[in-house]
Amino acid sequence: MIQKHQLIEEFPEHADRIHELKENNSHFKKLFDEYDDLDHEVFRIETNSEPASDATLNNLRVQRVKLKDELY
Repeated sequence: MIQKHQLIEEFPEHADRIHELKENNSHFKKLFDEYDDLDHEVFRIETNSEPASDATLNNLRVQRVKLKDELY
């Protein structure tokens, strides 16, 4: 089953901190929004709602992982 990789679901133990940072840290909020946009785009491609090549999908996944690492 294909599912989204929302940051709060990826790091449930940090949900309160994620919320706090989104509210009080503009850099974190910007990265969080970029991650969310990338995750949504990957999900659309994986569910065949949006066509894309395998290379494009893999590139987006790599970007998402890098953002997740930076956010963590």
